Amino acid sequence: MTKAVAIIGASAIPVGRHQTADEEALQVLEHEIMTRLVVEAVRDAGVDKQDIQSLVFTLPRPYTRQKYFHTFLMGQLRLSCRGNVMEVMGNGMTAALAFDQACNDIMLGRAEVSLALGINMESAVSAAEHMMSSMRTTGDVDFHTSAGFTPIAWYAMDAMRYMHEHGATREQLAAVAVKNRHHASLNPLAQFRKPITLQDVVGQRPIVEPLGLYDVPPRGDGAACLVLASEEVARELGRPYVLVRGRGFCHDGTHQISDIPNDMIAFTSAQQAAQTAYEQAGIRPADIDVAELYAPCTIVEVLVSEAIGLVPKGQGARAASEGETRLGGRIPVSTSGGLTSRGHPAYVTSLYNYVELAEQLRGRAGERQVRNARFGLATGELGNYNAALIHVLEAKA
Repeated sequence: MTKAVAIIGASAIPVGRHQTADEEALQVLEHEIMTRLVVEAVRDAGVDKQDIQSLVFTLPRPYTRQKYFHTFLMGQLRLSCRGNVMEVMGNGMTAALAFDQACNDIMLGRAEVSLALGINMESAVSAAEHMMSSMRTTGDVDFHTSAGFTPIAWYAMDAMRYMHEHGATREQLAAVAVKNRHHASLNPLAQFRKPITLQDVVGQRPIVEPLGLYDVPPRGDGAACLVLASEEVARELGRPYVLVRGRGFCHDGTHQISDIPNDMIAFTSAQQAAQTAYEQAGIRPADIDVAELYAPCTIVEVLVSEAIGLVPKGQGARAASEGETRLGGRIPVSTSGGLTSRGHPAYVTSLYNYVELAEQLRGRAGERQVRNARFGLATGELGNYNAALIHVLEAKA
């Protein structure tokens, strides 16, 4: 009953400000954006509307005007399905879970073609309202929230610990932001595309010491749609596709950060999930050609690249500083621009990671194309990588 799954089509809007304020006379409607993306992605895939039998949506933000969005959009699309139509939620892992469930529907024989799709609208919501929602969503009501402990504060603690343990410098962390902005300058979907320097990053106002404005992700809106199919369907289409080769998941049994002393920068869940994904794919970390990481801050990209074996432990910041993770380097990371520059519309962020890998592994990434890219890796996470979902993808001509 298990089938191999392929990515055969993709579409996304540029990350940025798309949401309109409530008082504006002319409103941007989420379903108008999403229906257009579905049409574009299906056209890219080369399949017919009636071939789609499963759609897995990310749960929209509470600020999204249309509730019960998935069944509403089905009505807009006039699309009848026998496989599955649902919304999923897993906070930062939401989009990765949508992709995973869309894969499952094909693997279990519920559909030959399925969509993983979603929209995240939040830019017209006040920063105060957004932060209160984020703190209550991500924090432990007894431990984190009461102390005003924000996600950026977790990552700042990671950065301080990493710099203490491994002697990394502020400039080495800043090199991650510079590298990602360079990649974003080549990506038409990126929110911020103007190149920056080390001095620009280090000189920005602090958010939570030692992380400054360019070390953390911006707020933004985004929407994306991926078309998945059984490998049999992908082969019949006679065009390049991307095969899902391995999948790994791990939850370490904590909520965001543990209230029990542990190695908070080891990212154990990412280590174990990556090991499972590599074993399933039959490859080693050294075989990965390009990686799209769910890394909300510069320090997170450093820590997760170490946890999944792309760089040695304690060497992630140095690797970024020396160009190893840059386009043209030993292992390009976040060629889309990453969350700090491509943008971070949280509930659909991982969909953008898969869109980037679909472009890279089909040889369609233009100026940011990784030469002869065969294997790609994408990660999704829950807070501070207390849980990780990892997929290994392979290019197929």
